[in-house]
Amino acid sequence: MVKTIIYILVFLLFSYASSQTINEKKLKKWIDKISVFDKCHVAIRVEGINEIYTDYNGSKYMTPASNTKLFTFVGAIQTFDSLPALEYKIENDSIISFRSTGYPLLLHPFYSDSILLNFLSQKKIWKYSKPKNKVIPYGPGWAWDDYSFYYAAEKSVFPIYGNTVKAVKGKKLAPDFFLELDSSVNKIQRNKIENKFYCNPDNWEVTDTIYRPFITSDSLFVNLLSRVTNNNIIYNDKNDSLGWSVLYTNNDNKLYKALLHDSDNGIAESLLLMVSNRLSGRFSTAKAIEILKNKWGDVFKDDLIWYDGSGVSRYNMFTPRTIVQVLRLITKEIEWPEIKKLFPKSGESGTLLDYPSLKNIYAKTGTLKNNCNLSGFFENSKGKVIMFSVMVNHFNSSADEIRDGIAEIVNKIQEKLE
Repeated sequence: MVKTIIYILVFLLFSYASSQTINEKKLKKWIDKISVFDKCHVAIRVEGINEIYTDYNGSKYMTPASNTKLFTFVGAIQTFDSLPALEYKIENDSIISFRSTGYPLLLHPFYSDSILLNFLSQKKIWKYSKPKNKVIPYGPGWAWDDYSFYYAAEKSVFPIYGNTVKAVKGKKLAPDFFLELDSSVNKIQRNKIENKFYCNPDNWEVTDTIYRPFITSDSLFVNLLSRVTNNNIIYNDKNDSLGWSVLYTNNDNKLYKALLHDSDNGIAESLLLMVSNRLSGRFSTAKAIEILKNKWGDVFKDDLIWYDGSGVSRYNMFTPRTIVQVLRLITKEIEWPEIKKLFPKSGESGTLLDYPSLKNIYAKTGTLKNNCNLSGFFENSKGKVIMFSVMVNHFNSSADEIRDGIAEIVNKIQEKLE
């Protein structure tokens, strides 16, 4: 009788465990039924806090696109309790020296920080302490012809206006420092190697607001800031390490939502530069990545093939298994209610609005031409938080069709693990 009871218990436990997993054969059947996946590379990984629910090519390297921002996010929240907006020294009643932390919200067109601008608008003589090193404006593996698009705005030590100009039909550029009229141009264009913008706002064919990157430099930053604040800003060649105060403006959530909800590339690159500056005293994307990889040690089973903060680089490669592991790191750093605040929710916000058929998903999208990924979290009816990564690479159909296919797979997984 005792043996019989044991057998029954073992059978029930095995049956319960089986019902909570999705074997590879079943998962492959789901994938095969989605015709748009026929010529794609598809890889999937789903885990709970203490278990693996399913895996299909989960150890295969894929192009992550903006799923890369998940690593930037973890690096930032592990490095900073609060994000520093500026470092400064008050020399006397009339002179303030200041230097950058890499913070990107000064006069940003979408996420501007009024506290920082008001601080710099004080009627003082300002001394700008230039950084110890220059920042390479583009990441390795970025497409050369993206230079004129907002999503490829240059990286810089001290971004201003998001390192872009704003153009509205019938109005001057903002800031108007760069404007050159050309009656023959019906859209805004920039010279590739110079800060010369050509447009005639009255002749535009489009009515949308357009943002175009400018070529950054320390001198241009000082010029633009002087114009907007009406202050005299001079260079300070001394950049010693002692005696600096830090200005905090408590806009962390604004930055992290820009990163995760809107997938803003410029914000992502700046956050990684901030990490580098804090941990090494230099502004270097490569240095930040090196430090974080060393810090994380053997947390990840697969090597991190990682080149930038945003995922614009075609050189980045992560496995779905790695993506799920970084999601797990996030759960160790912040509580589930905070995750739900910072990540976009399906049907409600951010880039997840591109997935209208998903329900109760909190996730990060990742899209480059011919590559589409979705990685994030959902909570089942038993209160278990489940992490997933679905990566679809090298397709030649429309991105909308691929997103529909990804949503179908995620819905099936969610239903099975309910």
